[in-house]
Amino acid sequence: MAGVGRDSEAKGAANKLTDRMVRQAIVPGLYPDGLGLFLQVTVAKDRSPRRSWIARYTAPDGRRREAGLGKVEDIDLATAREVARNLRKQAKGGEDPLEVRKAKKLEAAAAKVAKITFKDASKSYIDSHETSWSNPKHGAQWRSTLETYVYPVFGAVSVDTVNVGAVMAVLEPLWSVKTETASRVRGRIELILDWAIAREYRSGPNPARWRGGLDALLPKRSKVKPVQHHSAMPHEELPELFKALRQRTGSGADCLAFTILSAARSGEAREARWSEIDLEKALWTIPAKRMKARREHRVPLPNLAVTILKTRAETHGNEGLVFASDMRPGKPLSDATLTAVLRRLGRTETVHGFRATFRMWAAERSGFSREVVEMALAHTLESAVEAAYQRSDLLDRRRELMVAWADYLATTQPQLDQSK
Repeated sequence: MAGVGRDSEAKGAANKLTDRMVRQAIVPGLYPDGLGLFLQVTVAKDRSPRRSWIARYTAPDGRRREAGLGKVEDIDLATAREVARNLRKQAKGGEDPLEVRKAKKLEAAAAKVAKITFKDASKSYIDSHETSWSNPKHGAQWRSTLETYVYPVFGAVSVDTVNVGAVMAVLEPLWSVKTETASRVRGRIELILDWAIAREYRSGPNPARWRGGLDALLPKRSKVKPVQHHSAMPHEELPELFKALRQRTGSGADCLAFTILSAARSGEAREARWSEIDLEKALWTIPAKRMKARREHRVPLPNLAVTILKTRAETHGNEGLVFASDMRPGKPLSDATLTAVLRRLGRTETVHGFRATFRMWAAERSGFSREVVEMALAHTLESAVEAAYQRSDLLDRRRELMVAWADYLATTQPQLDQSK
């Protein structure tokens, strides 16, 4: 059976094809059935024939149009003829079938969007971003604040209808009594609505945006309640505390000492694994998945930190977690455990505050450059140009810095070194 070109006219008698001819057509081309209906044969990647139906008609504006009707496996010859006949009838009646089909798809898409509630959008946002959050607790915190403060107000409404009034209904009662929580809730609503805009589930400006939006309706957070930074110990007091800390035993005391010596975040130290530690090189390599900035971070360890690790290897083994909980084998210590050690030493500061103490000491006493200190803290350099040119992680300089820090912790008479 010979095929015809795409520009062939569909003239002559109808019903030229038979079911058998349709089944046996394997040569690529267009096979006319008459009255604008064609069997189209193409070749798939596996070289097997693919057969489908095409109907040609003249639109009300005089344009020649071509509509795909579906695969032969889904639509038999008799049905294809009926569909093609209806298309021609629709076109003669003044409607373009392809335009009508497009309009129906748009209506269906709009109806689908209308069914997406803010709660649905929130769940989709969290599911798509949760793997990128360095702290597994973030997902639980997001869900908890949304369920507590947002969903009762507009969780069940279409994400497209959330407006400033709805956002204010959530924030206004909280802003003066739970300012920090309210600020986080606002930021989370904003991100979810930005996601909805990007997915074309809503349009227009984001009603939860602060600058140029809610800043005209709510006072600045700093005016309502001063920002509470992590409480940090003055570095002059730390050597005495560190001496008292080293006289204590237990996983909590060991982990807190290691955290201070390495200037690491509490979670990074508590979840440290022996596979990350190279005792011979005195190096701790924290994988990217456990870092806040999602980049691998190498920590040069001073001798005292290595001593703590070697002692733990002898008493607790050198597999799995370095500082596993004594009460929950195989589980990391909790941040509360480290805080409890501090409280028993008579201090009210936070564990995270020791990073600020390290930073103050480095700025006032060490003489090391800001870039070296910031890299020791695994901070992202603020200047893009600075970051682009600073391709090294300055490991050797940071090792000198951490040795100086350990020496400072071990003495009550720290000496200022201006040579760095």
